[in-house]
Amino acid sequence: MAIRSFLILFILFFFSSLNPILSLYEDQVGLVDWHQQYLGKVKQAVFHTHKTGRKRVVVSTEENVVASLDLRQGEIFWRHVLGSNDVIDGIDIALGKYVITLSSGGSILRAWNLPDGQMMWESSLRGPKHSKSLLLVPTNLKIEKDNIVIIFSNGRLNAVSCIDGEVLWEKDFEGESLEVQQVIQPPGSNLIYVVGFSSSSLFEMYQINALNGELLQHESAAFSGGFLGEVSPVFSETVVALDSTGLILLTISFQNGKISFQQTPISNLVKDSFGPAKIIPSSVTGIFAIKMNGVTIVIRVTDENKLEVVEKTNHQTSISDALSISEGQQAFALVQHAGDEIHLRVKLAHNWDDNLLKESVKMDQNRGLVHNIYINNYIRTDKSYRFRALIVMEDHSLLLLQQGEIVWSREDGLASIIDVTTSELPVERDGVSVAKVEHNLFEWLKGHVLKLKGTLMLASPQDIAAIQSMRLKNSEKSKMTRDHNGFRKLLIVLTRAGKLFALHTGDGHIVWSHLLQSLQKSKVCQHPIGLNLYKWQVPHHHAMDENPSVLVIGKCGPSSDAPGALSFVDTYTGKELSSLSLVHSIAQVIPLPYTDSTEQRLHLLIDADKHAHLYPKTPEAISIFEHEFSNIYWYSVEDDNGIIKGHALRGRCTGEVADEVRFDTRELWSIVFPSESEKIIATVTRKLNEVVHTRAKVIADQEVMYKYISRNLLFVATVALKGSGEIGSVTPEESWLVAYLIDTVTGRILHRVTHHGSQGPVHAVFSENWVVYHYFNLRAHRYEMSVIEIYDQSRADNKDVWKLVLGKHNLTLPISLYSRPDVITKSQSYFFTHSVKAIAVTSTTKGITSKQLLIGTIGDQVLALDKRFLDPRRTVNPTQAEKEEGIIPLTDSLPIIPQSYVTHALRVEGLRGIITVPAKLESTTLVFAHGVDLFFTQLAPSRTYDSLTDDFNYALLLITIVALVAAIFVTWTLSERKELQENWR
Repeated sequence: MAIRSFLILFILFFFSSLNPILSLYEDQVGLVDWHQQYLGKVKQAVFHTHKTGRKRVVVSTEENVVASLDLRQGEIFWRHVLGSNDVIDGIDIALGKYVITLSSGGSILRAWNLPDGQMMWESSLRGPKHSKSLLLVPTNLKIEKDNIVIIFSNGRLNAVSCIDGEVLWEKDFEGESLEVQQVIQPPGSNLIYVVGFSSSSLFEMYQINALNGELLQHESAAFSGGFLGEVSPVFSETVVALDSTGLILLTISFQNGKISFQQTPISNLVKDSFGPAKIIPSSVTGIFAIKMNGVTIVIRVTDENKLEVVEKTNHQTSISDALSISEGQQAFALVQHAGDEIHLRVKLAHNWDDNLLKESVKMDQNRGLVHNIYINNYIRTDKSYRFRALIVMEDHSLLLLQQGEIVWSREDGLASIIDVTTSELPVERDGVSVAKVEHNLFEWLKGHVLKLKGTLMLASPQDIAAIQSMRLKNSEKSKMTRDHNGFRKLLIVLTRAGKLFALHTGDGHIVWSHLLQSLQKSKVCQHPIGLNLYKWQVPHHHAMDENPSVLVIGKCGPSSDAPGALSFVDTYTGKELSSLSLVHSIAQVIPLPYTDSTEQRLHLLIDADKHAHLYPKTPEAISIFEHEFSNIYWYSVEDDNGIIKGHALRGRCTGEVADEVRFDTRELWSIVFPSESEKIIATVTRKLNEVVHTRAKVIADQEVMYKYISRNLLFVATVALKGSGEIGSVTPEESWLVAYLIDTVTGRILHRVTHHGSQGPVHAVFSENWVVYHYFNLRAHRYEMSVIEIYDQSRADNKDVWKLVLGKHNLTLPISLYSRPDVITKSQSYFFTHSVKAIAVTSTTKGITSKQLLIGTIGDQVLALDKRFLDPRRTVNPTQAEKEEGIIPLTDSLPIIPQSYVTHALRVEGLRGIITVPAKLESTTLVFAHGVDLFFTQLAPSRTYDSLTDDFNYALLLITIVALVAAIFVTWTLSERKELQENWR
């Protein structure tokens, strides 16, 4: 009886102590994930620093973001991402409480509430033709007590109410060749001047009444030398332009309605000048600047329209717009580079000789040059003016300078990531000054004994201090060493600015950053473009003394024959090991599955002339490459021409100069899609590093199906020529979508399926032997997702599981590429609720864990969808054996489960890509989503079956073990005593 009571009490105690977790609690969000918000490169900024309210700056960026930032810390008060097609043309602040934005080529005008960012109104502006978009917010200009905004867009001048967005009047400029350059409103005047060029040699001026849009005067004057580029306003009725040669400055005056030209050769101003000049846009009264052969020349315009050079410098110089500091006084800022410092000067527009402010600030050279500067003033207690400057750097970062110091900075270049790869962290070894990676057994036991004492409230003050110290010491989330589960890694990202960042997966902090010299603008390379990242050196075992490195591919210009550029960067330190300026172009990069003795991976670069170049250029690499010469195949896709070609190597190039690493290629096959009926819109292949656990798939009837696993399979989606436009632009009868599976070695089409009444865009992902793709069904007016699985029928004799177990199979028989593969496919289509931006699939280290699709939705969230929902073997009424296998009953739509959103309630604004990386723990995959924002998390598609959770109660486990041991000892003692008593009877 005593034993039974003890066991009952123990069981009640045990279950009352359990704390089961069936879902993700709010306080658990952020433990294994992080989310970072960015803006992109700022292209316009407006300060709002009234005495009442928060001091802020409103910005618009190249990522089509409009945002309000705190001037004190740089934090985001609010922001709106307008979309890839809604490019922001201009921003300003009206009435001190509305943020006015002009976007979509001047077609959409919006007003946002300044304090909270709520949209107040939106107006659509149309016009007779496409033209330059200009936004002007006049001061103290009202129509019937209604403040207005002046907009020129689509060949039409509009006056719009600031209160409700109503168009008060409009004026068309229908001249076919008229290119409006500026809209000018003289201070305190009700007149508006619209100036521009017509037929490249005719200057036109329109004088308009701002109150009603009435045309008061129209004058034009011809200039035989023509015009080049933009104009810069220097006075209310005077602008400066360049002639068509770029060698003569034109001062154009239209005072009193009379147009006059005054020519000044630049050689008269600067004696050693040569080459065409370019006007640097500015709004400073009486001041403008030109750039000529890397030299910046600042010029003042006198009241008599004469030009005087006030400064000439070889340093990179940026000039801000004018800032009104008092009635009739304007200030502006100049920033110049000098080594690792930037010199900031603020001057009055009418007094060049004196400086209102002169400061020098040390600047990290990895930020590059200053691209833009915006200034704001404030008044100190002694009534003197002081200034703060917002600076946009070459790497797209944003900084606020005040009193000679950097108050805050933002790494907004991370909003424009173009490629991502990963790198392992260093292991614990001598010479690496990092915290220990793992505890030894004694420390582990000591730690859990202390935790147990703390749980039982038996810990002394010294024990409590030791527990707190241990928790701080064991906070391994952001340690700079590898962990045994493989959760801690470096995300190496390349941005559009040509800057490389290393982000720690633990908390997303920047470990290092480096602005690549090979991707910076120079005299040799005027338009550098970053292309891709590849793993160059991944040391293992005998090469552990070497740090891993990545290869950065770029080119000098947008054309296909532009010369390439290579950079090699150490992923531990961010140091650029070396760089190469290539003489050949880069049309395609093929990472080869071969490495040399130093673990450098071989890469084959294909140029525009179809020549192949091997890197690295070492004798060992050449020897390895020649040994595998006949096993190298690749393909190329010409989207515009509708052609897919297969290629192989022929031999070394036999040109005038011998080159051991340059090879000729040959075309093996080609597939030409008829241009009048099909257009290629999507291609996708398997990941090169994907691991497949097994080729065999045991189905419900105990038979075995063999997956057709090939790294050479290519999925191609084509659409009817009429259906290549936007969704809904054609009828279902006019559009169809065709999906192909092509062997890229032989050029054989293994499978082809047509979806009638469907069109793109198509997003697809290829994994193992299946491909899933997303498109739009015009007949059903809904999005669809289809799946194709391909199986190898040549192994049909191995359907018996026992043959596979006993080794009586033909899996090792040779396969000839010249024989047609015996394959079968299974496919199915399902409706899907959302439009899709990106699709990826989870990947694990051994490929055992079940797959999940990661779908980037139109709402900028990432949805995890079990691959079982896209099983083509689903039926309406699955058999009992199929249910046991895990087959889900067939439905026409794929489920959207709210708890399946990987991003929870967060949004990855401007989502562009989803990257998955396997961890060392088989159950877990690492997920990185990037766009304007960044998001990282750990995902376990089949739950963490191979590890204990972080909140596992070790103390309760120890109590349970101790209690069980005690119960066993007590029951054994009682049993022995009872047995002894019975024996005495």
